[in-house]
Amino acid sequence: MDTRFLECFVVVADCGSVAEAARRLNIAPTTLALRIRALEDELGFTLMTRSGRTAKPTPAGEALAVRAAGILRDLRDLRTLQSDEKPQGQLRLGVAQTAIATVLCDVLPALAQKYPDLEIIVQKGSSTQIFGKLEDSELDVAFLFHPPFRLPKSLAWRPLKAERYVVIAPGSEACGDPFQLLRERPFVRYDRSLWSGQIAENYLRQQRIRPKDRIELDALDAIAVLVDRGVGVSLVPDRALPLPAGLTIIKHSLPEPAPQRELGLLWPVTSAYARLIRVVEEETALAIGNL
Repeated sequence: MDTRFLECFVVVADCGSVAEAARRLNIAPTTLALRIRALEDELGFTLMTRSGRTAKPTPAGEALAVRAAGILRDLRDLRTLQSDEKPQGQLRLGVAQTAIATVLCDVLPALAQKYPDLEIIVQKGSSTQIFGKLEDSELDVAFLFHPPFRLPKSLAWRPLKAERYVVIAPGSEACGDPFQLLRERPFVRYDRSLWSGQIAENYLRQQRIRPKDRIELDALDAIAVLVDRGVGVSLVPDRALPLPAGLTIIKHSLPEPAPQRELGLLWPVTSAYARLIRVVEEETALAIGNL
């Protein structure tokens, strides 16, 4: 049995859609459908019932999906066992959306060059989404920002980088007092459904500042553009990533203690991929200069 076909079936069962599963697996829907059919022919029973764009496992298919997930996990574990010094196998890596450019553009090339037999599957999303996938064992390790709560003892945390929050204003803004800007100018708010947005919200409450909300969104680049165009001011983390070209916004530092968010690596303490995770940790520390 081709284990790739088994993996395809598990993804379809999880997605409930051949089209969505094909997108996640990065293959054509027709290819995916042929693999499921070949698996059904080999097993001798129907795995899926299809209705329009949805695909639902049969009772036998549901039982197989549960068993197959364990089988595929065991196979992944076996691929990490080797006698040489170079790590190999497959590692599922989650990345918070705003950490992709600041970390992975440097980390992934280094890993690919040093460890050609190491396969890394990257999944991106908000820190909240990535944390949930890690808890559900859908990921082996993750780059994300520290959650606003105490981490369970079952997870290990490696801090990598802190990003302080600043007030950003249009370049034409004459006022230089960050608190006055937050109180008096229209406010472009960082999405409060995100952990990083909650840090900004908590700080405003601590300072007893009620900003004049105008827009709330989750993209830092878009917030910077809106501020540059005079829509308002904002309270955001100061990333090392350059701002979009042509912007003339001004960054105002906050008095101590200023809020900050912390980027780090998170993984299960009892992970079977401890060696691979150590490789990622070391390369990340080198890439961001935080040994």
